[in-house]
Amino acid sequence: MRKLLIITALAASLACFGQTTRAEMEADLNKTGGVYYAYPVSESMNTPAPEGYTPFYISHYGRHGSRYLISTKDYTWLRDAFANAEAAGALTPLGVDGLQRLDSLLLEAMDRGGDLSPLGVRQHRGIAERMFAAYPEVFQDSIDISARSTLVVRCVLSMDAFCERLKELNPTLQITRESSQRYMPYLCYGSPESDVKKKELSHHKDEFKTRMTHPERLMASLFSNPEYVEQNVNAADLMWGLYYLASDIQDMETKIDFYDLFTPGELFDLWQVFNFDFYSGHADYIPAEGLMVANASNLLNNIIDSADEALSNNRPSATLRFGHDGNLIPLAAILRLPAASGRTDTPDEVYKVFADYKVAPMAGNIQLVFFKDITGAGRPVLVKVMLNEQEQILPEIEAVAGPFYDWNDVKKLYNGWRN
Repeated sequence: MRKLLIITALAASLACFGQTTRAEMEADLNKTGGVYYAYPVSESMNTPAPEGYTPFYISHYGRHGSRYLISTKDYTWLRDAFANAEAAGALTPLGVDGLQRLDSLLLEAMDRGGDLSPLGVRQHRGIAERMFAAYPEVFQDSIDISARSTLVVRCVLSMDAFCERLKELNPTLQITRESSQRYMPYLCYGSPESDVKKKELSHHKDEFKTRMTHPERLMASLFSNPEYVEQNVNAADLMWGLYYLASDIQDMETKIDFYDLFTPGELFDLWQVFNFDFYSGHADYIPAEGLMVANASNLLNNIIDSADEALSNNRPSATLRFGHDGNLIPLAAILRLPAASGRTDTPDEVYKVFADYKVAPMAGNIQLVFFKDITGAGRPVLVKVMLNEQEQILPEIEAVAGPFYDWNDVKKLYNGWRN
């Protein structure tokens, strides 16, 4: 009965990961921000391991935490567009209010383009704390932990926040923190072939974006003079700029909101385009012929090799890696996690098989937790895979129990991607 309950719970989790509805998005507009979705804080799943097994190694890949928009210009050009319209007497009361909100927003965002936000720091500290609490057997005194980050500062600071919390919880931990070009070939890789394919398929995104972008209502609500808009405003660009702004505010400290400028339907349509961009560029979009998923093969090699080395050393340890959404998504796809392995060739159908915010929210992460047999019976090493701290089903292989799989079976599943 206990095994049945575990399987039922995991199946329900699988269904949740595999389905997205417009109603779900409209119930929480922050989800329409896609990869700007702030990490959903919840209790991590921690099904008890089979009797006689104990955790002893963790392999992790995490996206940087919440950040500001990539460039300060992403804020200032919008502010300038509103200010110019105000000077021309072409703003509605809502437009004037929008300008005032932009001025307030810039008090926090100015000159912080691409920076890790305070929320991003808190996210990684929280993930580290929950990992430590769930697997204390791994974080024994004086164990060695390898932590590596891409060269981008927000990733380095995310690594620092994560490791600092672990050190606070056990000061004896020996954590080596590195950010080096040496590790970029697996932490943040894109093949020349995938770059060519992205260019070949770029018209798919462009056509879908044009078809789903309808700025007329929004422009009429912000500007009092249609002729001013026609002569001075790129309506589609302004709509997209405001969408990104509205989406990213959840990652800041401010309480200002811009969602009220949009209808839920508009947000859903814009998110579909944003979601398709990440799906076609990083997941298993059929016309991409597997090239985007293959970008994670170097990372997969590192995960498998690091795990096998940890198993041979036979002492608790952990490997922590920090990168970006464009690396986390193909990793989830190459691992065949349900949230990232859906396949379609139709942009309008993508949201039914893939939702970027479920795979790579800010601070999104994948954890492989390894368990060894301590009974002396010689049973195989077990592993469970977690996406954003939620246990995953690997549908293509049979579990030993609940979310626990024989590591040898898992390696066989992934060997087809080994290079």
